[in-house]
Amino acid sequence: MNSISPNLNVMIRACEKVSKIIIRDFGEIENLQVSKKGPRDFVTKTDKKVETILIEELSKAKKNYSFITEESGIIKNKDEDACWIIDPIDGTINFMHGIPHFAISVALRINGELKSGLIFDPIKNEMFYAEKNSGAYFNNQRVRVSSKIHLEECLFSSNSYGVKYASPNLNMRNTGCAALDMAYVGSGRLDGFFHNNINIWDIAAGILIIEEAGGKISDISKFEDEAIDIKASNSNIFQKMLEKLENF
Repeated sequence: MNSISPNLNVMIRACEKVSKIIIRDFGEIENLQVSKKGPRDFVTKTDKKVETILIEELSKAKKNYSFITEESGIIKNKDEDACWIIDPIDGTINFMHGIPHFAISVALRINGELKSGLIFDPIKNEMFYAEKNSGAYFNNQRVRVSSKIHLEECLFSSNSYGVKYASPNLNMRNTGCAALDMAYVGSGRLDGFFHNNINIWDIAAGILIIEEAGGKISDISKFEDEAIDIKASNSNIFQKMLEKLENF
């Protein structure tokens, strides 16, 4: 195993701890008490429970760091320039329907720069992580983005709007979990990902994983944390992908 920082170690331990709850609740899916948060976005007790525990665990390690989270919003602590970015369950709609494709996503951003990112799929026991300037890893094996150069051989993912826009020019998938889409780009399973109007907690860990795996990401610095347009792929096809998505 490559040497990992204390911060990433804490992130891994926290995710492993909450994964037990997620796996148990996923097994009890029909009994979940669900409250509606919006037309397409359900939030479960599990979501809230997982986020609470992640916040507790990460706070034990760094009590002054702040948080940006899906459920609780922004939590400002003494150190506002260092913040954990958390999505307790990305892919809640899959989760709700008993589809085993969702993930915990945790990233650490310090002074505006992503330092550590972790995406953990508890059902498949697949962990993707990266640290700034230290490469990207999948279950302790170093990973790289794909090396494909022809768009017709590539597989891309987006949400339903992106799939509709890009078909039939690109081979598209809509998996319902942006965090795993990005982890898959970083590990070469997918070749590219794009999504408009997405939240930072869905993509923060994935950005670092793709960059550290040798991929390219569009400049997101001009966007607010809750309305980001992002495009990511291996570096060979990045320009070609952008051309296909010119008006997206």
